[in-house]
Amino acid sequence: KCTRLSSILKAKGGIQAAFSTMPGYSEFYFNVDHGYLEGLVRGFKGGILKNADYVNLAQCETLEDLKLHLQTTDYGNFLANETGPLTVSIIDDKLKTKLLTEFTYFRNHAFEPLSTFLNYITYSYMIDNVILLITGTLHQHPVEELALKCHPLGRFEQLEAVSIALNPAELFNAILVDTPLAAFFQDCLSENDLDEMNIEIMRNKLYKSYLEAFYTFCKKLGGTTADIMCPLLEFEADRRAFIITINSFGTELSKEDRQKLYPTCGKLHPEGLLLLANAEDYEQVKNVADYYGEYRACFEGIGGGTGEKTLEDAFFEQEVRMNVLAFNNQFHFGVFYAYVKLKEQESRNIVWIAECISQRHRTKINNYIPIF
Repeated sequence: KCTRLSSILKAKGGIQAAFSTMPGYSEFYFNVDHGYLEGLVRGFKGGILKNADYVNLAQCETLEDLKLHLQTTDYGNFLANETGPLTVSIIDDKLKTKLLTEFTYFRNHAFEPLSTFLNYITYSYMIDNVILLITGTLHQHPVEELALKCHPLGRFEQLEAVSIALNPAELFNAILVDTPLAAFFQDCLSENDLDEMNIEIMRNKLYKSYLEAFYTFCKKLGGTTADIMCPLLEFEADRRAFIITINSFGTELSKEDRQKLYPTCGKLHPEGLLLLANAEDYEQVKNVADYYGEYRACFEGIGGGTGEKTLEDAFFEQEVRMNVLAFNNQFHFGVFYAYVKLKEQESRNIVWIAECISQRHRTKINNYIPIF
């Protein structure tokens, strides 16, 4: 039996080696290791709320009504164990827990290189959690309270110890050196105290390193995964560059320091980033976007009045469109990234509607971003 098993494994290795020299190898051999999980994530995508569901949710009078309607969707009885009064924060926590359960299943059953790809997806949540803890500690909030607010997809063993660090160098050397974030910390090391400005600079430097590393990883994977993922990460990099620029107006951040925070893996690199670095006001940022079709549309669609669509909403809408299109191709890892991002948007939509119901502020209840 052992001899037979080893000959089967050798044969599999030989077939894989033979296929690896053929064009389109990754697609040809994809289903052997990743077909089950790709089929599963496509099935889960079918359970994402449709426009009709949002119309029904927006008509709910109470959070209990909201809970009853969600029971008729793929969410099922995810709030069944909540016997006390239902609150928006409970709904938010349960939405995150459900996504964590699905994602953990993907990760536990993934082979390389998909398992590394899924790990990359979690790193952005780890960065957000680290920054949340540092900022909360700066404002003297209890660590236990802050830990509850951390996104479950970004939890790691050393997380709660983050709050004791006084500067980035100490944060890295004492706590983060043994975590996956260590690779992204090289540009953040300094002896500066962690005040609000330095924390925000650290967040943007971490995201810059993270996005560039994820982009390089996807490029190396090649095939359809690179074709789908690179534009998605380029969009994320460019969105961050636009937001960093707009948020830096009226602060002490110099143009040189601002430019150092821009991820360089987007469509804006290098000319667009140089123009953004020299922008003096919002109009000049908008002029930069005019050179790029997809970004021009984002800036044109926003209004200046209260309750009108914001730039953030326009970027979210563009992100949703791109992630939905990722499912049109097969044999690639981009569907896992797209699914997590679409579920994240779905959670934001449900929480927004729940907040409006809870606060009896129904005039803005339809300001969610539909997915299908």
